[in-house]
Amino acid sequence: MKNVKKSLLALLLIASMTASMASCGGSGSTTSSAPAESSKAESSQTAESSKEESSEAASTPADSTDAQTLGSTPRNETVYFAGQQWGTINDFNPLSAGSNNWCMSQGDASRVFVYESLFIYNMLDGKLYPLLGTDYAWNDEQTVMTIHLNPDAKWNDGTPVTAEDVAYTWATHIKYSSSTGLDMAQYIDDIVAADDTTVEIHAKLDDTGTSVNPLKVLDYIARNYVMQKAYVEKVEERCGYDAEAFKLDTMEDLVTSGPYYPYYYSDQKVVFVRDDNYWGQADSMWGKLPTAKYLAHVIYESNDAGQVALAAGEVDCCQQFITDVQKLWEEQELPISTYLDEAPYGICGAIPTAWFNLEREGLDQVEVRKAIAMAVDYDQIIASAMSNQSPSFTQVPRSIMNPTDGEQAMYDHDAVKDLQWAGKDVAGANELLDAAGIVDTDGDGIREYNGKNLSFKAECPSGWTDWNASLEIVAAAGKNIGIDITTYFPDANTYYSDLTTCNFDIGMWSPASASINGPYTRAMGLMSSSYNSLEVNWSGNFGHYVNDRADEILNLIPHETDEAVLKDYYTELTEIYLTDVPSFALMYRPVYFYACNETVWTGFPMEGDGIPPTVLTDGYGIAGLYTLELVNP
Repeated sequence: MKNVKKSLLALLLIASMTASMASCGGSGSTTSSAPAESSKAESSQTAESSKEESSEAASTPADSTDAQTLGSTPRNETVYFAGQQWGTINDFNPLSAGSNNWCMSQGDASRVFVYESLFIYNMLDGKLYPLLGTDYAWNDEQTVMTIHLNPDAKWNDGTPVTAEDVAYTWATHIKYSSSTGLDMAQYIDDIVAADDTTVEIHAKLDDTGTSVNPLKVLDYIARNYVMQKAYVEKVEERCGYDAEAFKLDTMEDLVTSGPYYPYYYSDQKVVFVRDDNYWGQADSMWGKLPTAKYLAHVIYESNDAGQVALAAGEVDCCQQFITDVQKLWEEQELPISTYLDEAPYGICGAIPTAWFNLEREGLDQVEVRKAIAMAVDYDQIIASAMSNQSPSFTQVPRSIMNPTDGEQAMYDHDAVKDLQWAGKDVAGANELLDAAGIVDTDGDGIREYNGKNLSFKAECPSGWTDWNASLEIVAAAGKNIGIDITTYFPDANTYYSDLTTCNFDIGMWSPASASINGPYTRAMGLMSSSYNSLEVNWSGNFGHYVNDRADEILNLIPHETDEAVLKDYYTELTEIYLTDVPSFALMYRPVYFYACNETVWTGFPMEGDGIPPTVLTDGYGIAGLYTLELVNP
């Protein structure tokens, strides 16, 4: 029977963080005090139950392949994860284009158990909560944002986190042309230290003296890690102040401010150890240390392998798609819980999407793109690839919005009704292609464009079983309309490189899900040409779509406060998107898959706790690390 225990500690923890910041709208300021004093309940102290390896192994991959021995830690002090580390860690460098590192993910809800951002996003209420920063406020013109830092914040070498660190982090992104620097330099003119604990973000201004995009400035304070100035200067010196050398530095000797630090990693296992001097145990923040001494992640070959480990109690918190997840407790009677008791078992806010590379001949034709999208059997994807853990496109029609009630109310459904497609419309897709003169002239069953067969690869990482199955269904749709689509599932590192450098035909990825800026960040990711010049692009519009009117609307939205006008803008963006089909949604999906085995640990965040199901590590979900308790202390 499913365990639905709610932890009292979770409720106490949320109560301690109610002094939060609402998202900015229009001029004026938005402020918050630091979190109030939280519960002082001490973590249970447990004796070691197995031999620990020396911490000297922290930053050195071992030669042996026995991940069960090397880097081993006591089970009753370790929380095991699955679904977040695929392949070997490349580096610990926040400016790297391909770290492939479990502890690093800078998004709307950035991963903050090693590096930390100024604020942390809670997808449940759409607010930012204090972390390194205690409050933020715009001036009346929204040209300067002032942020105060928590004076208790310390680096793991014991020195204080200062405004100079925040300013130098920004300067480093600019100096070495990181993807963050290249992107955000369009919206931020400078970040300066007003004093030791006061930061000023000066927005980039247009010719009229107006902030180019206040919403993108807001993005920065929740997404990006703060780095220690002294450490960055050390890395700069050893890299000879060379930009490429700096971005390739592994930073294995990292200095960070978060509650955990690298302990061991190899091609089979990654372990982080708690910093018992972590500043967040101060009364101004969490008021205690996270419960678990170690966070560990075995590198599984596939979703299936991770699921087996979850069922066996070898994994405590699993961020993987699990087919018919409810059978784990209904039929197998395992002590496994999900965030929601009923389907879809998680909060649907992500939209896994097939992105077309518009620089590929054939895919630069809207008729080809739309025909593929029309022919796909989405009901089969939802039933087989998702085991019905997703609403259908009949229930929630296509747009640039996620399926939550709030976003669905932000555009006019009737205005784009005639542009919708339900899928599996093979006849309509064939008719569209025929009318465009894109036909099979040589009788081989494949249509040609400019004398060449329409032949493409649909790509996503190997072992991502729900995504793999989805693209197989896309490939089958291509066959039905005379377009040769084969699937290609490389390792994650290879795929990340392909996607972010526009080296693909059809790639699968999710645009921004729930965001502090509502649907705006997703709209940017789906349609903004501002990302097209990035050499390595993690931000969106991976297929280099360009539409001048879409860019114009995206520039207007950040300055608009009239909800009726905003609804018109989002309706028009949806109309453009459904007309041009630069990409197309394959399903709605929980933002995070989240299944917890409560054999060893309990107190995982669940619906009603106020902590989002962001796998204990991302954004405000890290609060869950403080609510865990041992089942048998």
